[in-house]
Amino acid sequence: MARGTRKTAVLKLGGVGALAALLFAGGLQLASAGENGRPATTAAAQTVNCPTVRDKLPAVPAAAAAQVERELANLDQEIARQNERLARQAVRPEGGPNFVDNAILGPLRNKRIAVLDRIEIAFNRIGAQRPDLDALATCSLNAPGVPSAVNGGATQGGDGRNGDGRNGDGQNSDGQNGNGQGGNGNGGGQNGNAGGAARTVDCPRVDLPAVPAAAAAQVQAELATLDKQIAEADARLARLAVRPEGGPTFIDNAILGPLRSKRIAALDRIEIAFNRVGAQRPDLDALATCGLN
Repeated sequence: MARGTRKTAVLKLGGVGALAALLFAGGLQLASAGENGRPATTAAAQTVNCPTVRDKLPAVPAAAAAQVERELANLDQEIARQNERLARQAVRPEGGPNFVDNAILGPLRNKRIAVLDRIEIAFNRIGAQRPDLDALATCSLNAPGVPSAVNGGATQGGDGRNGDGRNGDGQNSDGQNGNGQGGNGNGGGQNGNAGGAARTVDCPRVDLPAVPAAAAAQVQAELATLDKQIAEADARLARLAVRPEGGPTFIDNAILGPLRSKRIAALDRIEIAFNRVGAQRPDLDALATCGLN
């Protein structure tokens, strides 16, 4: 992000793209700071390790808060997308030794550069000092089982409620799984509050029994899908904070309702993954419905 270029930059506030992949999030603590736990097995996927941004920002002016929140949600969205790709890599590896660098980390850096630049412009356009966020663009990889740190929703900043991953696997009866990997999350426990924050979705944590090794990769992929869905919903809520639309039931009908349907399908696939390998099928039906933080 060259400084000379920034001086002539024209602010273009594009909408947060529909997230194919979070919170969560994977890789991610958040997701949400991470939403869904991953089975800590030899098949566990790595997650992206990106610098958090919210806690690096100066006080956010009220006039810039909605745009900054929107872009922070965009950053978490990208983390969730790449964690989903890494989860798929764990199930079906592809490419050569440089595939992750060239196809995941490189493009992620470029996207973060653009988002961070928009955050800086949001400060500058209202006359506040422009923060220097250049050093926060580059991401690396966490070891398998280590969650991604995310920026989360400011409405929960500082309370740490979801700081260990909304759906961590520390609840597993065999005690092997101590860390929850959530991709993009709603609980930004590591990061300070910003005013004018968008709301975020509040989905039940998915705590699973011990995951059979033969089902671990599929379960991990589906947990990444759940995190991606949360990140998508959070991104839509962030857009609503900038440009409200619809009537009083818009969020229920356009965000929470479709999210529930998607979660039902993902949770069902997790249950089937257990059943397919002869393990007892967990009952996850009660985890499909989300509310708002």
